[in-house]
Amino acid sequence: MLYHIVTFGCQMNVHESEKIAFILENKGYSVTDKREDADVIVFNTCAIREGAEDRFFGNVGALKRLKKANPNLIIAVCGCATQKADTAEYIKKTFPFVDIVIGTFNLAKLGDYIDQAKNKRVFEQWQEGDLDETQSYLRTSGDNAWVNIMQGCNNFCTYCIVPYVRGREKSRKPENILNEIRQIVKEGKYKKITLLGQNVNSYGKDLCPQMTFTELLQEISKIDGDFQITFMTSHPKDITDELIKEIAFNPKMIKSLHLPAQSGNNRILKLMNRNYTREKYLQIIEKVKALVPNIVLTSDFIVGFPTETEEEFLDTMDLVKQVKFSSIFAFMYSPREGTVAAKMEGQVPDEVKHDRVNRLLKLEKQIQKEEK
Repeated sequence: MLYHIVTFGCQMNVHESEKIAFILENKGYSVTDKREDADVIVFNTCAIREGAEDRFFGNVGALKRLKKANPNLIIAVCGCATQKADTAEYIKKTFPFVDIVIGTFNLAKLGDYIDQAKNKRVFEQWQEGDLDETQSYLRTSGDNAWVNIMQGCNNFCTYCIVPYVRGREKSRKPENILNEIRQIVKEGKYKKITLLGQNVNSYGKDLCPQMTFTELLQEISKIDGDFQITFMTSHPKDITDELIKEIAFNPKMIKSLHLPAQSGNNRILKLMNRNYTREKYLQIIEKVKALVPNIVLTSDFIVGFPTETEEEFLDTMDLVKQVKFSSIFAFMYSPREGTVAAKMEGQVPDEVKHDRVNRLLKLEKQIQKEEK
């Protein structure tokens, strides 16, 4: 019995596909790179941008011929896109050959759903769910081991669907995180531990007693072994001086920081509900560079947010020039149904968004060339 997993989206999805792989292998399946050979095909979806959903729909549609050739093939779709009720319903009606549609909160039950799908189609989206504290993974990312420390987000940036499909912030218990990392280090195959969360800086606020993200890093660093630590993603509004010092002076910390700015203009940042200013962001960068001169700085930017003017976009260009990031990820604003920004007036034309994202990426390449 063979399985094939297709992953869309972020590192969290990559890690959750490792969970899916473990579930399937525990049921006796083996991996195959060829979809046409698979007995189970799983699509782990993303809802962050419209393009990701479009690619996913196109890929699902292409499976119709495989299902026709092999009626026993089980096709499952899970993840952020299918946590949305309207998307799940669309798949149910449009792709009758899809057997399983589940969301983000009930992924651990995929094995049970596969058994059920041999007799009937399965459609089940939970509205919330507890953190899976002890799930095992089939790690597939080389010498890097992903470790999920929390899920969900409380920030409600006006462009972002994540709080609606991942829920509110929930932190894993520190002892479970530490035990997982001890086991990873004991295996001796992994040189890098990457901590994952929608906003790792918020870790521990919901725990009793509370524990800060920096304190968690300090506890992880006490584990004996030859490994280094990094994390993603951070929110500028929650980054602390203590965290910056931990990156700087902890020998186990990789000297890198991914700190999404999203815009270099204060009016746009306010519309995005980012809860920091351009000046605050630059102050953080100044502190980081002062303590870690050779740090690898990366960031995310959204261009063409509703009502963004040319002058406001140029503020973003200017911020990128000032910081001189090692690399950036630049995206055109994509309306997500159910978010505040999707209802805003002043949506920017696609041709303007294309022009701006191309100019921003061209600037990034120019800076990288100059900094070599």
